[in-house]
Amino acid sequence: MDWTVTVPGRLDAFITSQDASFTRSRIQKEIDHGNVSVNGKHVTKASLRLKSGDRVSLDTDTASIPKESPIEPRDLHLTVLYEDDSCLVIDKPAGISVHPGAGMSPGETTILNGVAFLFQGRAILFSPESVLVHRLDKDTTGCLLIAKNPQAHVFYQEQFAKRSIEKVYLALVAGVPKVSEAIIDAPIGRSLMQKVKMSVFRTRESREARTRYLVLQSKDLVSLVECRPETGRTHQIRLHLSSLGHPILGDETYGSAQSHTLSEKYKVKRMCLHAWKLRFQSFVIQEELNAQSDIAKDFLGVLENVGLERV
Repeated sequence: MDWTVTVPGRLDAFITSQDASFTRSRIQKEIDHGNVSVNGKHVTKASLRLKSGDRVSLDTDTASIPKESPIEPRDLHLTVLYEDDSCLVIDKPAGISVHPGAGMSPGETTILNGVAFLFQGRAILFSPESVLVHRLDKDTTGCLLIAKNPQAHVFYQEQFAKRSIEKVYLALVAGVPKVSEAIIDAPIGRSLMQKVKMSVFRTRESREARTRYLVLQSKDLVSLVECRPETGRTHQIRLHLSSLGHPILGDETYGSAQSHTLSEKYKVKRMCLHAWKLRFQSFVIQEELNAQSDIAKDFLGVLENVGLERV
């Protein structure tokens, strides 16, 4: 297979846009086997940035990596908050991972199973890496943007890369921040002690991370905080709030003794983080769109237990 790049972007996103059967993990495996080249040279990273005019080649004669198992459609009764010909925004429930990953049981249900169910009978070429534009943690609820075709997927990923998509989250945190409105500017990288965790530190491996926050309400050492991440690092909001000394209630990974005590006191069953609003430009109608997800019932229950008002 040979292609010519017309729009700059990542190598893996480009290959997926040309053939949706290639997931990013499969592309990396093909790269590891020496089957992918750019301008005649073998590449080592799927994240390589391509320029207009670059020639990408995939040696299908030597490709030995089998295609990954298809995602089984399962009815998760997902609520669709917005939909057009290029995308949909679903209301992600708590307790379900967005996609399969390390540590999960074989066949464990993910949001992708629900998306596959929604796409049944439609003229949509379904592939995990051509529909997922961004991720939410397993216990995070709210707005999740899903692309309907490889071209839309590239478009929305570029919007995220340019930081033109605005995400607004709500978090219940332990304590009351001394500054009610500020920007947390702290780089994030993989923890040197525990690889499953991220850490705030400044090295060559860490990446820029910025989160705007605003304290909406506070009572009994619990605060409801609005967060607007300007970057999209793994666990960014959780880690930034924890580094501020105010971890999210129910966060087992980045929590503190205080947050664990408060979580028990107010009967918190899972991490209180909600993807509340999403503002983005549609690929097909070229208009700015706004999606909003109602706060989940269990989150509202904690608000009521604390004595905080609904927003």
